[in-house]
Amino acid sequence: MYIKNLMALEVFNRIEKKYLISQQNKDLLLNLLDNFMDKDSYNKNGKTYSICNLYLDTPSNELIIRSLEKPVFKEKIRLRSYGTAQLNDTVYLESKKKYKGIVNKRRTPCTLEAAYNYFETGILQDNSKIINPQVFSEIDYIIKYYNLTPKVFISYDRIAFFEKNNSDFRITIDSNILSRRKDLKLDIPASGEPLLPPDTFLMEAKAYNTFPLWFARFLSEQKIFSTSFSKYGREFNKYCLSGDSE
Repeated sequence: MYIKNLMALEVFNRIEKKYLISQQNKDLLLNLLDNFMDKDSYNKNGKTYSICNLYLDTPSNELIIRSLEKPVFKEKIRLRSYGTAQLNDTVYLESKKKYKGIVNKRRTPCTLEAAYNYFETGILQDNSKIINPQVFSEIDYIIKYYNLTPKVFISYDRIAFFEKNNSDFRITIDSNILSRRKDLKLDIPASGEPLLPPDTFLMEAKAYNTFPLWFARFLSEQKIFSTSFSKYGREFNKYCLSGDSE
């Protein structure tokens, strides 16, 4: 049985396409989605839910620089919470790898306090909530191999949809994308510099197989084209242009 709550999934592969859309595009799409898709259970009463991330990188920003070069294979490591977390809340340590357009995401839960201690000591002391030790071992190896530490906080508000009778297809729309390079904590409320212009949204279409015909027709009619977009990549480019990276 497919689990609609993706917050609980630990390992999955899928195709992901990204699109930057206008407020008009979004309004037209939301009207269309009522016919084909159901809202995620976390979008109660149609409201967005908040996602907060700490992206990890090397002292010289090796992972994001390599990613922006558009290699065949790239990977990112992040710590994710849903909303502002408390120390005893469950958060997710994730690796996201992309190879020839196919995204593989692996994640393991722990408490926020345990994650903070892990970043300081290299030891995940409270592993009572780890469902898959193999996933943590793989992430732990990457973190220690590259000497990764938290470098950037990125948050956004999301509304998500699953296709009716076919939960393999998912659409997410992210707004209010913010980033900061100080206060790198998930128990501090979201704040920072916006990464997109006003009334611009990031839409992602995600599927384990193919996108449905009605969605492809909508994109064609509205002349919406997929784009290469990374929240961390956009933040890093802005950071470099600001001169703070020197």
